[in-house]
Amino acid sequence: MSHASLPHPLAPPRTDLSGRLASCPAPAKINLFLHVVGRRADGYHLLQTAFRLLDWGDTLDFARREDGILHRVNDVAGVPEADDLVIRAARLLQQASGTRLGADITLHKVLPMGGGIGGGSSDAATTLIALNRLWNTGLSRTELQALGLQLGADVPVFIFGQDAFAEGVGEALQPLALPPACYVILFPRVGVPTAEIFRAPELTRNTTPIKIADFVTSATRNDLQPVACSRFPEVKRVIDWLAHHAPARMTGSGACVFAEIASEADADRIVESCPAVWQAWKVRSLARHPLYEWLQ
Repeated sequence: MSHASLPHPLAPPRTDLSGRLASCPAPAKINLFLHVVGRRADGYHLLQTAFRLLDWGDTLDFARREDGILHRVNDVAGVPEADDLVIRAARLLQQASGTRLGADITLHKVLPMGGGIGGGSSDAATTLIALNRLWNTGLSRTELQALGLQLGADVPVFIFGQDAFAEGVGEALQPLALPPACYVILFPRVGVPTAEIFRAPELTRNTTPIKIADFVTSATRNDLQPVACSRFPEVKRVIDWLAHHAPARMTGSGACVFAEIASEADADRIVESCPAVWQAWKVRSLARHPLYEWLQ
């Protein structure tokens, strides 16, 4: 099915006394803007961005094992178990905490891969949060964010658990108070490799930094968007189509494109009119990560 209206909102996880956590949410994110303001000596790019969490995402199930083995129970197309950020996150927490416990992990994949909406990073963050609870390892939110950064620059914001203004490589986070919003997300069915976009010689790397207080009034953009559009023309076609309905912008390094829509009825109409060659969803903002209360 090409189109989807509002996906099932992320529900609280289910817990029981037998060492299981079921349906642990891993929400998507969008970058309301993304500026590349410099580059470190080690090659990492310095960014400014605003992360917004969405009430739409993957879910994961965890079953505690006493033998220390980590195993992803189900197949995920295009993601070998050994390379899965979920398994890498679980192994990292094992090493950091010294626990002898393991887990069977089931990943229910909903979010498109290579879409710039943080699917793999969010899955990894939920794994750290859930196993920290299931294994009773007792790490704090700040400690888990530091672990998450070893897995990827987008992982810490999901552990931070709320809309955020981010700097550095994306790990220096300050909370953002944003009003609720409805969005249409379009996926052009092409995956955009993040590393390729950041390596591009034509990428702008000297955008003037802005202050968090100026975020709402500043003229912002996504510095990665022109590079992605030139190398993946389908991304530009999606932006141009959605821009007929509302101001449209690519999120992250692509390929997903979003627009804030004034009413859910308008969002429904846009989703229904989206060409069948693409995927479209109506989604809502999410004030806090569903697992926020699991951390101090």
